[in-house]
Amino acid sequence: MTWIEALILGLVQGLTEFLPVSSSGHLELGKVILDIEAKENLTFSILVHAATVLSIIVVFFRDIRDLLTGLFKFQWNDSTIYSAKILFSAIPVAVVGFFFMSEVESVYTGNVVFVGSMLLVTASLLLLTYLAKSRNKDVSFRDAFIIGLAQALAVLPGISRSGATIATGLFLGVKKELVTRFSFLMVLIPIIGATLVDLLRSSNPDEITIGFIPLLTGFVAAFLSGLFACRVMLNVVRKGKLIYFAIYCILVASIAIFVG
Repeated sequence: MTWIEALILGLVQGLTEFLPVSSSGHLELGKVILDIEAKENLTFSILVHAATVLSIIVVFFRDIRDLLTGLFKFQWNDSTIYSAKILFSAIPVAVVGFFFMSEVESVYTGNVVFVGSMLLVTASLLLLTYLAKSRNKDVSFRDAFIIGLAQALAVLPGISRSGATIATGLFLGVKKELVTRFSFLMVLIPIIGATLVDLLRSSNPDEITIGFIPLLTGFVAAFLSGLFACRVMLNVVRKGKLIYFAIYCILVASIAIFVG
């Protein structure tokens, strides 16, 4: 992998992790276009996912700090309740990760037609949000679990995690700002978990074939673009402009299916 390829894929990962256009789908398409080897892709994936975690921590630093402060009071307070909801939302994706990982990995084969089809699913979810009636409510434990189911579905390449979780929250009547905040914070657990699993799978330094410069380039690109995309997404949901991303997903899906 060259540093230019790393730059492109890092930008793609950082932007699409938070924008509702599917980072996994775009990385699959990018891997096919750039002809990246699977081993290099795994090593690179660990680093860019760590970069996106760091970008979330920076954007939501105060929220995370307040949650941790409340947790270490060892009381059933607002912070503890919110953290419990985040843990509750992670149950579905944890089940998928522990029991169906081989089935999930089997669809990551560079099948651009499949990716395109799932991008159409993402576009449909985003378009349907315009029919959702907001009741301005907070995220309940029931809502957290249902949103978690949407997150588990988003392990498929082409289905946007942020798009699926935010759309589901809006369908449930959760206030826009609250469901967006919950969507970004809830992703920390599965991203960190998946990164640790990938790290264990590539723990042998001799198996790493990608150079330091491409790794560093990809990390910085993913981190900076992740910061940008995270802040943009917060404003997009607040203003109800998800239709533009739906149109984008339809265009990319059409090209992927046609080429495939």
